[in-house]
Order: sequence, then C-alpha cells, then structure tokens
Amino acid sequence: MWGGEFGRTPTSEGVDKPGRDHDWHGFTMWLAGAGVRGGQAIGATDEVGFAAVEQPYHVRDLHATVLQLMGLDHRLLTYFHQGLDQRLTGIEHVAKVITPALA
Repeated sequence: MWGGEFGRTPTSEGVDKPGRDHDWHGFTMWLAGAGVRGGQAIGATDEVGFAAVEQPYHVRDLHATVLQLMGLDHRLLTYFHQGLDQRLTGIEHVAKVITPALA
C-alpha cells in the first residue's frame, strides 16, 4: 500500500505564493499484492482533480479493506477506550470493504 494522508489541490495557493495546498477531497492510494486485483483504477476526480466524483471512498473504507485482506473483520476488531467501544474503521459510520479492489 502506498499513498499520503492527503492529495494536492490542482491550483496554486495564490498570487506570488508558490506551491499547492493540501486537498482531502480527492487523493490517490496504490495497492498491490495480498489479494488485490491488479490493473485497475477505482474512482475518479473531477476534471481539474479537486474532488472525488466517481466511486468516492473514505479512509475508513480503505482501513476496512486492508483488514479484510489481512483476514480480519473490521466490525469485530474493537477495543474499549475512555468508556466507549472504539475501532479503527469508526463506530458512528459504517465502513465498507472496497470489494472492486479484491481479487
């Protein structure tokens, strides 16, 4: 697995300000081996690369997928912390395994 915690905006930060800002609306992750189906791209960003518009996934879905590839059910992988049940893929929202990525 390769990637960063954010993407980069498709534009500069402003006049006379070189560089691009962090972009959490659309970024790339690369997976290979371990039961990942190769040779495909899942999802897409808009025409300028600013936001995910086709098959968007959350980072919790990526975590659920990696745990699935490791033979672990993310829904069962919980721990008790500060009086609450916690898990890597979150409690409030339902994470989903990115099934198109699986071989």
